[in-house]
Amino acid sequence: MFEKLKPFVCQYVEIEESEIKKSSRFAEDLGFNSYDFISMLGDAEDEFEIEIDESVAGSLKTLGELAEYFEELSK
Repeated sequence: MFEKLKPFVCQYVEIEESEIKKSSRFAEDLGFNSYDFISMLGDAEDEFEIEIDESVAGSLKTLGELAEYFEELSK
């Protein structure tokens, strides 16, 4: 899932895929502001056909955490 999310994230922020790590934090490392983050999550729900619990969304700080969460929802 992580590899699928990397190009998806690049649609929202100006960063090379090669610079994205599982430990990349959305705001600090990738440059997401809150609006971009919420927009990306909404589009990810549509793209990957999953529904993100709003109470969980705010606790996701890294791309690796998001990938793990998506993997759990996909089971």
